[in-house]
Amino acid sequence: MKLSALLLFLFFISSSLDAKNKIYIPEIDSITSVNHIDIIDLIDSLYFSTLDYKNPIKQKSGYIFSSDSIPIYDDKVYMERMHALNVVSPFDLQFNEDVKNYILYFTKRQSSMISRVLAMQSLYFPIFEELLDKYQLPQELKYLAIVESSLNTNATSRAGAVGLWQFMPGTGQDYGLTCNSKLDDRRNVWAATDAACRHFVNLYNVYHDWNLVLAAYNSGAGNVNKAIKRADSITDYWTIRQYLPGETRNYVPIFIAINYMMNYSMEHNIPKAYFAIDNFNSLDTLYINEKYTFQEISDLIDIPVSKLELMNPQYRKDVIPASESNKFMLTLPVDKISEFLKYKKEVVSSLTSKEFETAKLVDSK
Repeated sequence: MKLSALLLFLFFISSSLDAKNKIYIPEIDSITSVNHIDIIDLIDSLYFSTLDYKNPIKQKSGYIFSSDSIPIYDDKVYMERMHALNVVSPFDLQFNEDVKNYILYFTKRQSSMISRVLAMQSLYFPIFEELLDKYQLPQELKYLAIVESSLNTNATSRAGAVGLWQFMPGTGQDYGLTCNSKLDDRRNVWAATDAACRHFVNLYNVYHDWNLVLAAYNSGAGNVNKAIKRADSITDYWTIRQYLPGETRNYVPIFIAINYMMNYSMEHNIPKAYFAIDNFNSLDTLYINEKYTFQEISDLIDIPVSKLELMNPQYRKDVIPASESNKFMLTLPVDKISEFLKYKKEVVSSLTSKEFETAKLVDSK
């Protein structure tokens, strides 16, 4: 950018913003690059092409930005904002060079991801908040699902972790999550979030420090215990950080940066995207024990299969199994519930007892 153009830009900005919050736009090359670790690779690999996103919704922010501007602030502003978050948080939300680099990373290179999770939060955060409150856990933990999966229920890591909370098969089974060829509860928003909350409770009962809980959630208690031992039994994340695996050293800074981004997105000119299902209250849940394919439900109540897949990601083959003893969750738009119930008996009555048993046998394979 030429000096004259830069000065003109800064003059315009200074007339639009309070002097305390003046911004500067550094050259891209001057921003320290973040470490390309598994978490960042996962975020980079998540695609939302199957989701119905439309043009971003411009929010009222009190700031005047051009549509393509990327506001970057002085460190003092970041520190003040982080302090405001930290004073009401049980986490140790520090602002340091690593946290700053991730804030810049999300601001400049992952703004579209932030825009999308801003849209998704109205769908998932009410569920997170209800369950976090049930287990008396910090509400900030809802942001961890963004770090883990970018709020993508179908996110899968290279190591095989799946879902919003990225459970490995073994850990998922430890917390009662069913995982087989037809059903994967790690993709079930309610079941996986409840399991994550119980996992958080167990980890906090061991460490009594939320940053260590995050570290243990990411790398396992064994690695955290080893790091504490190497740090002469000091139980402070920032002290033991140097002894943790590489990914975990960056895990807490990324979590802090995401906290910041979700609270100050408007200040960085990141609008909320439009999402087809943008309201938790627009959905409702039924429990059924009859076998349905998504195509049958689609034909029955005139709803796209792709939308059923989005609302019910736990069914891996677009089939809800049949069971006389267990009921399976089906999530639908509120305005489709009565329609489904109205026609439900027609589908059920078409199954003889023998056909029902056959359906169960097929589902068990």
